[in-house]
Amino acid sequence: MCTVFAYSGKAISIPQIRRILEKTERRGPDAERIISPEKNLFLAFQRLSIMGLDERGMQPFEYKGMYSITNGEIYGFRDIRRQLENDGYAFSSDSDCETILYLWDKYREKMFSKLDAEFATVIYDKEDGLIAARDPIGIRPLFFGYDCDGRIAFASEACLLTSFCHDVFPFPPGHYYMHGEFVCYRDISRVDSYAYGSLDDVTRNIRDKLIKAVEKRLDSDAPVAFLLSGGLDSSLVCSIASRLLDKPIRTFSIGMDKDPIDSKYAERTASFLGAMHTNVTMTEDDVISILPEVIESLATYDITTIRASIGMYLLCRYIHRHTDVRVLLTGEVSDELFGYKYTDFAPDSDAFEKESQKRVRELYAYDVLRADRCIADNSIEARVPFGDLDFASYVLSIDPEMKMNRTGHGKYLLRKAFDDGTWLPDDILWREKAAFSDAVGHSMVDDLKAYAERYFEGRDLEAEYMKYPEQGRPFTPESLLYREIFERFYPGQYRMIPGFWMPNSTWPGCNVNDPSARVLSNYGKSGE
Repeated sequence: MCTVFAYSGKAISIPQIRRILEKTERRGPDAERIISPEKNLFLAFQRLSIMGLDERGMQPFEYKGMYSITNGEIYGFRDIRRQLENDGYAFSSDSDCETILYLWDKYREKMFSKLDAEFATVIYDKEDGLIAARDPIGIRPLFFGYDCDGRIAFASEACLLTSFCHDVFPFPPGHYYMHGEFVCYRDISRVDSYAYGSLDDVTRNIRDKLIKAVEKRLDSDAPVAFLLSGGLDSSLVCSIASRLLDKPIRTFSIGMDKDPIDSKYAERTASFLGAMHTNVTMTEDDVISILPEVIESLATYDITTIRASIGMYLLCRYIHRHTDVRVLLTGEVSDELFGYKYTDFAPDSDAFEKESQKRVRELYAYDVLRADRCIADNSIEARVPFGDLDFASYVLSIDPEMKMNRTGHGKYLLRKAFDDGTWLPDDILWREKAAFSDAVGHSMVDDLKAYAERYFEGRDLEAEYMKYPEQGRPFTPESLLYREIFERFYPGQYRMIPGFWMPNSTWPGCNVNDPSARVLSNYGKSGE
């Protein structure tokens, strides 16, 4: 991960920007550069070296008075580079992100829809001023805000903008900003036509496209490893990678010291794949003590995101402190495409599809936000194969009726795609899903709830809840605790989050007061 920062205005100076950037030094610990190509124009970049490791890969890149800063991975960049070189462009580095500047020069705003990438970028040229864009899922973070004069600023994290911008907002995924307007160049959730193939055709396409998605994300000049929960999604990513690489992969898992659920499945998967596996243990004290740091990093008050981030954050901190790993592949985005435990309650396929599209549109605020912050805060880059644009677009286009849980196994199509007995053991491939915040051990969420109840003991909770606006208003002691900590770091910035991630309360069986799948009637053997 890297940090991008761009601002055109008078509210801050280079010395102030340098102090602001101390907040995100962890995202780009290898190098920092701040330039001011014109008066009151500032571009800053903090680098985590992944592709093109020498100093020539440091940004901003410059070409004919234009500048670009990009946090991202441009897949297939070598082919893009060859085409650009044939057009007369000369590269000064081996960085994939250098292609952005030349693509802009050649295609202007049309370039964004051509990219197969996870990216957040800001470009400056004299003709158009500041231009910014973000990938269609929002895997790479980008925020914007306006100073007191109405001048816009962009940054990888909200904390870089709050000191001089009154309100800070997430940059909308799949959009570019130009001439004062945000323009949608790709709505990843939109389906123009559905695929009505046979089960064999659909599962073959799922398998082939996921394999390609993993393969392109193994390309790195820095060491790569894998987060392995023992659940279906991360296990499949690890299984595919172990076939594609000619050496044992490195995998990491985490669980509570009392009642870890997923740890045994992660070890079983790693053994099956011949992986070099490390399991990390966390305690109640670890969970409670890390909570403020996690919320500050996430810039959210959402219950689900915070719960799921604690184990991930602690695991990534361990990896950063004890290994040389710089890239981690993860299993996020699969749930939004294939379904959660609660989507088993969808009344029909149309409702299922609308829910899936909504969750994909909001991913930037929940699961991929969690993956970015937990991993980037520990100076590592996250790569998300299930978020591959071709793969995600295809799965969204599959006949919704085929994605409904009609067999008693959620994500049936994904499981069936790899059901030949060689990819994973059957007890991994077909095991019931447990959400990560539950799977590290039910005691973690229980500990958090108990701590919140002790913290607010004797206070009028209903009165405390009503202190906050309706959007994101706390409704349990735990959610109130998270909101108070959030406001400590980001006062009044609650609009950055769409609201609480919760099951669709309009569906039968889903009108619950906790986002955990444990409260659903179909949780079944997920906790075993």
